[in-house]
Amino acid sequence: MRRRQTPRPQATAGAPIVELRRMTAARPLLFSLLAAVALAGCAPAPKGGGINDPYEAQNRAVHRFNVGLDKDLLKPSSNVYGKVLPAPLRQGVSNVSSNLSEPSYVLNDLLQGNLAAGVQNLFRFVLNTTAGVGGLFDTATAIGLAPRPNDFGRTLHVWGARQGAYLEVPFLGPSTERDLTGTIVDFAINPLRFALNGNERNAALLAEAGAKLGTRYRFSSTIDSILYGSADSYAQERLLYLQSRDHTLGIKSKTNQEFLDPYEDSYGN
Repeated sequence: MRRRQTPRPQATAGAPIVELRRMTAARPLLFSLLAAVALAGCAPAPKGGGINDPYEAQNRAVHRFNVGLDKDLLKPSSNVYGKVLPAPLRQGVSNVSSNLSEPSYVLNDLLQGNLAAGVQNLFRFVLNTTAGVGGLFDTATAIGLAPRPNDFGRTLHVWGARQGAYLEVPFLGPSTERDLTGTIVDFAINPLRFALNGNERNAALLAEAGAKLGTRYRFSSTIDSILYGSADSYAQERLLYLQSRDHTLGIKSKTNQEFLDPYEDSYGN
């Protein structure tokens, strides 16, 4: 197997922004990051430039599980959540959840060498945490500082790691080998995991769960059309995910189709 050399991130990239407590997990974490890059770089490329889905049979089985989970739990729960909580409260919960992700965005900005984005996301976090009452209000966006989401999957892309095979993950949904690695690393390196106490972490998890229910409720008709109205919901979801991810990374989609975001709010709300 031909290994692809991966650029090493600058050793001091995250130091100006985040201090992880005592750096107790620094060396194992660094080893994990480098291992993740190496594994992602070894993933096989798709044949003929098409969709790389060598695990389709297993993925379809997981997809059926996820659709059943949505039908029996997520969709009914989101309907209750959406009807019980008024829209301003749902938006507030979503804002809190997004604000808790900002430190992870900053860290990935620095790992990618994007100082401008890192400064903007850091300022957003500070402003929304203080003036926005813990992130309940998106004060930063109100003054023109739009969110700039980032993740370790994108960092791996910047470092040269391949996308790898398409995966459908239980509970999490569509992903790729590179993006799944990124999801795991993002969870491990989010600075707030070291800063929040037990009760605060539980509150953060509740906010994240509420935000997901709010998103499921808000885009209910679109998600239903994909999962329950498509002739092949697995293929439809796979296509939309890969197109969306390529669009986010700024690369030409391998599907050779123009990407139209099914979750875009045409009214700007």
